[in-house]
Amino acid sequence: MHQKIVPIRGMHCRSCELLLEDAIADVQGVTKVKVDFRKGRAVIEHGTDIPSQNEIANMVKQAGYEVGEPGKLPWITKNDTDWRYIIFGTVFLVILYYALRGTGILDFSLDEKEVTTTFALLLGLVAGVSTCMALVGGLILGVAARHAELHPEATPWQKFRPHLFFNAGRVLGYALLGGLLGALGGFLQISGGILALLTLAVGVVMIVLGIKLTNLSPRISATSLTLPSSIARFLGLSEHQKEYSHKASMMTGALTFFLPCGFTQAMQLYAISTGDFKTGAIVMGAFALGTAPALLGIGGLSSIMKGTAARIFYAVVGILVIAFGIYNIQSAMAVLPVSQPTEELNYTPAAGGFDQQNVQIIKMTQSASGYSPKTLRVKAGIPVRWTITSESSFTCASSIVVPSLGIRTNLKKGANIIEFIPTEKGSIPYSCSMGMYRGTIIVD
Repeated sequence: MHQKIVPIRGMHCRSCELLLEDAIADVQGVTKVKVDFRKGRAVIEHGTDIPSQNEIANMVKQAGYEVGEPGKLPWITKNDTDWRYIIFGTVFLVILYYALRGTGILDFSLDEKEVTTTFALLLGLVAGVSTCMALVGGLILGVAARHAELHPEATPWQKFRPHLFFNAGRVLGYALLGGLLGALGGFLQISGGILALLTLAVGVVMIVLGIKLTNLSPRISATSLTLPSSIARFLGLSEHQKEYSHKASMMTGALTFFLPCGFTQAMQLYAISTGDFKTGAIVMGAFALGTAPALLGIGGLSSIMKGTAARIFYAVVGILVIAFGIYNIQSAMAVLPVSQPTEELNYTPAAGGFDQQNVQIIKMTQSASGYSPKTLRVKAGIPVRWTITSESSFTCASSIVVPSLGIRTNLKKGANIIEFIPTEKGSIPYSCSMGMYRGTIIVD
């Protein structure tokens, strides 16, 4: 048996490999062919009957590629088909967004009641199609679609199976860590700055995944991110199995416990307050189970797409994941304690004034839809008593962060008081822990 190596230009994914392998296999004399899009070549095995170089070149050309040493891939795609899919995906998502927004289906609220297992499950269902979808769901969507794109030969079940392990790990991990929160208190809580950095990192990963799915940048699409060998061994990933393992999938699902979803943090706070391992485990496990239908639905979609429909699906998903990534980066930047530009904003003055001790009084209401009024005004050098009336503590907006003042607190239903002294003229931004809902205190 003899080998022949043929360099090929224009490949960017596993689908390209399969297409070329099928095409070259039809050339007379070829007994076996293995194409590697990362190395830009085809390794052809043949017997004494040597395949025609011209025939190989023709088959490669008919498949949409060229024989030749691959040059440097462009940063931005020049492929008209890629751009058609990208434009279609963008237009489709914009239309879908405004259609859903018009129906009010994107506005979620849940009346607060006694926390029971049923309530935690229901809250998980709401989170699964809102904040968890934007953070965890966006990440899963990108990884799942990318995995399906790289392995088009896999059956729908093989593509869907990782999602079952991910959600199983998520439910078990939430139950275990929720129980530890209940038994040992808040030792597992992470600072707001670290949560923001995690969100920032997730946002960057989402954008890279989105670019790979849309092939917006062939050079980025051709790169691969691999874990350090020590971490890979810990997660049970062998050298020939870097992309997936059941153990790694389950562990990843469990670690989403530390991603800063507002609903998750509200349930974590309740688990801490129970002081009981069993109650904390049941409530957090039920919450994670509630998010599973939406997250499994994402996996199901990415598992059944094939052919042209798959390419369109990947483009739409890629644009959506990029949008989620940008959104999460903006949210993280709103939470990080970085300097904010001073600007005069249109605002609704908050009810209040001064009390008998010459303390400035500002008042605000927090609901499932955010804060009202969003912009408040105070004077520098005078103590401030900020009264926030929370209408529901089981919403992302109930976890409020004021980076410049070092304040991070979970609002309880009813009146919550925050006191501080503004020292400099400018603006004091605040937001929920995810940066979804924001506001500003203007200091004169």
